Amino acid sequence: MARKPRIALVMGSTSDMPQVEPALEILKDLKIPYTTRVLSAHRTPDAVREFAKKAHEEGIQVIVACAGAAAHLAGVIASHTDLPVIGVPMAGTTLGGLDALFSTVQMPGGVPVATMGIGKAGTKNAVLMAARILALQDENLAAHLARKREEQAARVLELDAEIRNSETWTWEG
Repeated sequence: MARKPRIALVMGSTSDMPQVEPALEILKDLKIPYTTRVLSAHRTPDAVREFAKKAHEEGIQVIVACAGAAAHLAGVIASHTDLPVIGVPMAGTTLGGLDALFSTVQMPGGVPVATMGIGKAGTKNAVLMAARILALQDENLAAHLARKREEQAARVLELDAEIRNSETWTWEG
């Protein structure tokens, strides 16, 4: 039997998918059930409101909202739920996502949205932050995240050793 999704990843448009796909791979690796949706704060406001109001009932514990340009998706979702909402500004406009960053990060007091960086790195960090939130009540997930951090650190140290042992990167003139 399939487990209920714990994280919902909502995109404002399918054009955001290339920036979102790496985050989905992280969720699969962490074995966190998730669902994805395409909803627009401006084009489907009623559907966004309905999704946000029912998300908790459907087992969702954290919502990641990815949107570009005006990027009101995370804020609109946050205005209709008490679940944690993590906003990710998407690159794609002539401003490279800076407009989306400002729209996502400038929330009025009382409507919290945690905001990550722009694009792929932002989506990766958003799902990792969501996983950390879930790990507060899930010891297996917490242990898995700790192992992943150790693997990441070990890989960086391997690369450091390779660089230090390379003639290309050392010159003693």
